[in-house]
Amino acid sequence: MVTSVRHAASVNFWQGKRVLLTGHTGFKGGWLALWLQRLGAVVTGIALPPQTRPNLFELARVADGMHSHFADIRDAAKLMEIVQAAQPEVVFHLAAQPLVRASYREPVATFASNVMGTVHVLDSMRGLDSVRVAVMVTTDKVYRNLEHPYPYREDDVLGGHDPYSASKAASEIVIASYRDAFLAQQGVAIASARAGNVIGGGDWSEDRLIPDALRAWQSGQLLEVRRPEAIRPWQHVLEPLSGYLVLAEMLWHEPARAGAYNFGPFTHEAATVRKVIEMAREAYGQGDVHYGYGAGCPHEAGWLALETSKTRVALGVVPCWSLAESVSRTIAWHRAQHGGADARGLCEAEIKAHETRV
Repeated sequence: MVTSVRHAASVNFWQGKRVLLTGHTGFKGGWLALWLQRLGAVVTGIALPPQTRPNLFELARVADGMHSHFADIRDAAKLMEIVQAAQPEVVFHLAAQPLVRASYREPVATFASNVMGTVHVLDSMRGLDSVRVAVMVTTDKVYRNLEHPYPYREDDVLGGHDPYSASKAASEIVIASYRDAFLAQQGVAIASARAGNVIGGGDWSEDRLIPDALRAWQSGQLLEVRRPEAIRPWQHVLEPLSGYLVLAEMLWHEPARAGAYNFGPFTHEAATVRKVIEMAREAYGQGDVHYGYGAGCPHEAGWLALETSKTRVALGVVPCWSLAESVSRTIAWHRAQHGGADARGLCEAEIKAHETRV
């Protein structure tokens, strides 16, 4: 049985808060921007233009309720200019090169965005009197994966085989350094948020399971799945985002709780790629699949799960939607949008449903 989230984002806290959000043109960033707008925050976004067509940022008109800037976090001077003008009180850093296979093709760009981009965001907060809290989003893949059959905890060893994972692990070290060397003494509470694989409406990224499945099935093509037995901590996109909001509010009131936090499903909900695809096909009603075995593909971890007891105890945040419901909601969102429904309205209804369940 899935337990509801005990703590939730507070409108009273977020109303009027000045928030800086990097990566607001991406999948998770777009959803978070819409949620912050719903809560009444004054949001400034920094990101590259959307990288896919279609994309959630344009379809859901994310920019309509915020100050949106197209800028590269690798451009330290431009970033600093925007941050100084925004004078944020809370920072959410989501901007990144987020794809494992893309990191094999472009390792230098991946390290530049994920490591030096993070350095620039952190450095923009040095000497900035307005900022009180920063939530730096990394990934479940920051841990040195030894394929052991147990979930990773926040104090496990960092590492990374592929450039994406390694760059995110390196960014964790950068975050800890800036917290200890500069920002803690400045009164800024910083946490890193390590989230599992997210699914949900509005994701059209390449090399992601549900978007690849929908692209194939909507066009009547065969879906090729390269590693069906790989296990991941799947969760609906609103699950970690609700956790980030609660984490930021807690750090505002209790800055001593700064540190790393895992966000993911209950361990027993970690599932194989095959199971998720079969759930998606059942929800979609049709679709052909060919299961391969990753021959000739770059290395990817076979088993990955997160231990989230720290998040449950410290934040009072536990999963709200089961994996089955998360997959069903994702397929339903895309079916509705593909059929002409307004993307922003779909997102707002989904956020409201999550808040109601909480």
